[in-house]
This record gives sequence, structure tokens and C-alpha cells, in this order.
Amino acid sequence: MATPLRSLAKLSPRTNSSLCFCSQFLQSNGLYTRPSTSFHFSLGTGSRSTIRVKASTLQQKDKKVSVEESLSAKTDLKKEGLPGLDPVTRPGFVETNVVKVEQSINIFLTETIIQVLDALYHDRHYARFYVLENVARVPYFAFISVLHLYESFGWWRKADYLKVHFAESWNEMHHLLIMEELGGNSFWLDRILAQTMAFVYYFMTVFMYMLSPRMAYHFSECVEKHAYSTYDKFIKSHGDELKNLPPAETAIKYYMNEDLYLFDEFQTERVPCSRKPKIENLYDVFMNIRDDEAEHCKTMKACQTPGGLRSPHSVYYNSNSGADSDSSSKS
Repeated sequence: MATPLRSLAKLSPRTNSSLCFCSQFLQSNGLYTRPSTSFHFSLGTGSRSTIRVKASTLQQKDKKVSVEESLSAKTDLKKEGLPGLDPVTRPGFVETNVVKVEQSINIFLTETIIQVLDALYHDRHYARFYVLENVARVPYFAFISVLHLYESFGWWRKADYLKVHFAESWNEMHHLLIMEELGGNSFWLDRILAQTMAFVYYFMTVFMYMLSPRMAYHFSECVEKHAYSTYDKFIKSHGDELKNLPPAETAIKYYMNEDLYLFDEFQTERVPCSRKPKIENLYDVFMNIRDDEAEHCKTMKACQTPGGLRSPHSVYYNSNSGADSDSSSKS
């Protein structure tokens, strides 16, 4: 297969980085063959496989909130182990129990945070979203900080982790900007609470990540699950109203941007350019934010398996480069 990069050379630098992956994707007739991967998730082999996000149950206002969402992705990713990575092994008895303890602590902490937010923001939705987005983006700052520290000492050099976590923080930052535009930060007490929680959460996550990356990733997954659940319930209860409101300008600039490289980068279980956001009203804005949180859940889940995270652009580019090499050698 001839690479389309030459045909894209005349495009503007702004669009070239994002469109080159779309061109490769389209020239492959919608099929995407990924190198063998050690990701722990399992997908079907069809070109329109369904990715399911199954969240553990969280207690909220004495009700069990179960998050389960199916998002369609045109991919045939396979659970076979990435080149150069050790195959995933089953945890032993001790490790299994350690994982249970870690997850129990994380769920307890998450439920505590949820109870605080429920008490303070029962019917103040935008203020709650503002606080939530301030907190949700903090782990990615913490992960990057620790990874840079490890890299400085030469202990742990994982470029894909740095790329994906930065893309996640970039996505969450725009969620926060949207909530600020909607007035979520108008009350000074909300700003103080959000900033205080973010400050404490940052150092807690740094310590947790240095102690157990798996535990830190699971805690972030719990936070993202709650964010997904919160947005999902808000959309269902205010959908008609949101459809009649104009979209936030920040959302238009972010989701409708010509260069969606970073937007694709944090969605590690999707083929680059396979998700095309549309923004016509405020309902679409919250739908995209909700779906972003679902993608964050999947990425955090993948991170809990050692070596289970790869940049979607790196994997896709390498797989297509390999296909091009095979075609050239045969010809």
C-alpha cells in the first residue's frame, strides 16, 4: 500500500498532522489492523466493533448508579500483545487481594467526594461541573510530573504515557473552560473549593502514583465514571432545554477544530479520526463531554495493566508503515 503522506504534503501545516491519519484510514477501506496488543480489553473482529464501558457501581444519594455505555468504533483491535511487551499474566493470590484493597479504598474515597458534591451542589449543575472538571484533570498533571521525575533518573521512560496523559489534560482543560463560559465559576466560594480540592488531590495522586500506579489509575477511573454518570443524568433530565440553547464558543473552537490530533490521542481504544464531533447546540456540547469521559474511563482502565497503554497514533502509524513495507517487498 502506498503511503498517502506525499499527497498530503501540500496541505497546510495546521491540518496535515491530523488529516494524514484520516487518509490512511480511508484508503484502508475502513479496516484497521493493529499490531498484537497486550491491552486487557476485548473487542470483536468486525470493522464496526462495539466498545463497552462497564463501570463499577458507585453509591450516590442512596441509589446505585451503574454506568454502562456502548460507543461504536471502526476498528478490529486484537488482544494479542504489543511487539516488545511482555504478555499479560494472571495476578497471584497476594496481588489479587492487594488489588481488592486498593479498589476498596478508591471506591470509599470516591463515594465520600460524591456525598460532599451532592450536599453542596444539589441543583447547581454548572457549578458542580466546574468543580468536577477542576478535580478530574488533576491526576493527569500528577502522572506527568512523576513520569518526568522517573525519566530524569532514567528509571522509567514511556513516551506514549506522556503523550496520552497530556492529551487527556488538554481535553479536561477545555471541559473546564466550557464550564467557566457557562458561569460555573461565578461564585467565589465555588472557586475556592475547587482550587483547594485540586491542590490536595494533586499531592495525594503524586504520592499514590509513586506508591502504586495501578491504584492511582483506578482512582482516576472512578472519578471519570462519576463524571460520565453525572453528565449522562443531566443530559437525560435537561435534554429538551439544552437543544434550544446555543453552544459554548469554547466547545465550537475545540471540537470543530481542523487539527484534532490531541483529541484523537487520548482515545486509546479508537482509530484516529474515527470520532467526528458535531456541535449545533448546548445538547451536543454535553453529549461530547459525556462521551469524552467514557473514553477517559477506557484509557484509565488500560493503564492499570503494565504496558497496556499505547498512543493510538503511534500504533496506527506503525501498523500502516509495516503494511507499506510488506507491499513494497512483495512488489
